Amino acid sequence: MAEGEIPIGAVVVLDNVIIGRGHNQTERLRDVTAHAEMLALSAAANAVGNKYLGACTLYVTIEPCVMCAGASAWAQVRQVVFGAEELKVGYRRHSPSLLHPRTQVRSGVLAVECAALMQDFFRGKRG
Repeated sequence: MAEGEIPIGAVVVLDNVIIGRGHNQTERLRDVTAHAEMLALSAAANAVGNKYLGACTLYVTIEPCVMCAGASAWAQVRQVVFGAEELKVGYRRHSPSLLHPRTQVRSGVLAVECAALMQDFFRGKRG
């Protein structure tokens, strides 16, 4: 949070091993696509040498946005697990069927803690 980035982190796991990780870097990189999920998916694809991640699980602090959900669909991620819901820009609000048809979704994992991270960050931004 000290970097001024929204506190979202993501990891991609294959066979209980983290093969990709990322955290939001949109401010530092001045890149609107530098979301945690995008960086984690890219790192995972590089780690396995394949853009398809059909045996992988994406874990993320908060519900992915449409862009990140679309990227996970293209990567054919097996499962997406997230903590807090994103009521404004979450993919389920805008396009609930966006994920790959075989992708399983598990939501609400540590939801209270994940939501608190976001609330604390935005409370600090507003002063």
